[in-house]
Amino acid sequence: IKDTLDRIEERHRIRLDPDRFDLADQKTFELLNRADTTAIFQLESPGMRDLARKFGITRIEDIFALIALFRPGPMDLIPEFIRRKNGQTPIHYDHPLLEDLCKETYGMMIYQEQVMQVASTLAGFSLGKADILRRAMGKKKVEEMAKQREAFVKGCKEKNNIPREKAEKIFDLLEKFAGYGFNKSHSAAYGMITYQTAYLKANYTVEYMAAALSNELDNKDKATDYINNCRQM
Repeated sequence: IKDTLDRIEERHRIRLDPDRFDLADQKTFELLNRADTTAIFQLESPGMRDLARKFGITRIEDIFALIALFRPGPMDLIPEFIRRKNGQTPIHYDHPLLEDLCKETYGMMIYQEQVMQVASTLAGFSLGKADILRRAMGKKKVEEMAKQREAFVKGCKEKNNIPREKAEKIFDLLEKFAGYGFNKSHSAAYGMITYQTAYLKANYTVEYMAAALSNELDNKDKATDYINNCRQM
C-alpha cells in the first residue's frame, strides 16, 4: 500500500490517505465481485475468489463477514448467509432486541462479539460474564452449560420479561452460533486492508500492480501470476 501511494504521488502529484478512502466505491465492489483478486490481501485463494463471486459484495461489512465465514466450521453457514443476503430466505428474529444486534449479518451470529452482546442486552450479563458464556459454549462443557442456561433464562426474565420458553430458544440459537463465532475486531481489521488493496487496484491499477510486483520479485510463482494478471487487464 505504501509503495502504491508513493507511486501515485510521483505520477499524479497527490498524496492519498488509505484511512480516508471512500468506503462505498463502486469500482472496488465491481472488482471484488468479478473476483479480480490477484494481489488482493486475503482474497487470492481459489476458494476466496469463488466466494467473492457468489457473495455479491455491496458494502464493506460484507467483506468483514466473508473473511469471518471462510473457515472450516462456519463455511457450512455460507449458503444460508448468501440466501438471506439476496432476499431468497426470509429473516426472522426470535426477539425484537436481536434485530439490532444481528441485522448487519442478516439474522445470523457470525461474530463472537454478537454472542456476547446478546447475553448482555437480553439477559443483563456483564461483558466479562458474557465472554465466559461464549467460551463455555465453544467448549461444550455439559455441566457448565446447564448453569449458564439457567443464569441466561433467569436474566432474560428479570431484565426484559422474556418467558422461559422463548429464552431457552434464544439460548439454543446462541449455542448454535457460539462454536462458529469469529472475532469481529480481527475480521474488520483484515477487511479494511482487503478493501484498501482492492480500492487501489480498481482505481490506480498501474501503480498498484507495479508495487505488488516490486514486492514479490523474489517469489517467482507470485510474480508470474501478477504479470499474467496485468496481461489479462
